[in-house]
Amino acid sequence: MADAVPVRCPACLRENDYAAPVFPCACGNPVTPPLDLASPPRALTHRTWTDSWVAVRCGACGRESEWPHPEVGCGSCGTVVLVPVHPLEPAAGGGGRAPAAPGPAPLSPRGVAPFGPTPPVGPAPADPAVPRPAFRPVTIRTARDAVVTAALYLRWLGFQDVRQPDGRPLPSTAVDLRAPGLVAQVDPTTAPAGLRAVECVWLNGLTACATSVYFSLAGYTEDARARADDLGIPLFVMDLTGMPQPVNDPADDLVGMGA
Repeated sequence: MADAVPVRCPACLRENDYAAPVFPCACGNPVTPPLDLASPPRALTHRTWTDSWVAVRCGACGRESEWPHPEVGCGSCGTVVLVPVHPLEPAAGGGGRAPAAPGPAPLSPRGVAPFGPTPPVGPAPADPAVPRPAFRPVTIRTARDAVVTAALYLRWLGFQDVRQPDGRPLPSTAVDLRAPGLVAQVDPTTAPAGLRAVECVWLNGLTACATSVYFSLAGYTEDARARADDLGIPLFVMDLTGMPQPVNDPADDLVGMGA
């Protein structure tokens, strides 16, 4: 954890101590959002999924990833304050872009490549599988922390562009997360998820032709677990340390194979 810095609440002008969280890069090194203490903090009046994340570059491997935007709750008036973060600068030596692959040999007027024989046609050899690094949890203190942890875990499993759908939230205690080929729900309450919750996420996945996944802080009822096994829905339970644990065979399979 980084050293605490004072952050002034824009509503009541009280200074609150804040320490930027440390997140785990995929390469295993710690990543901390670079706070911009010269810019004024702003009050969070309407939360959007885009504002909840910030792009940070790992100083060790150069990987750019999105992490939860730093925020602090004012201890005096309760205002949620967004802490400014320095935007990403272009990476040295090419703006962070990978070098372009060489194109095909130029053709002569007769359509023949003049510079040596044509390379063999066919699929390139597959790269050896890269082992997935261990998931490094983020401590859960609030319902939002539970949603963020589930989103990070789904990214760790291999799902890309995990986000909360825009639009008016459904009247439910569970929070939706979506990604290409994925429909997930996160229940941050202290009551076990029941049969109806499992069937709802299964129907949503069936409609979207996507994998359905469920996360719960308080576990599941027996009939919910039995129904999930019948439908092949991966169930995960999260503890306050932020480490999701699979609770049925479909979840074990998803962890083993990835997205």
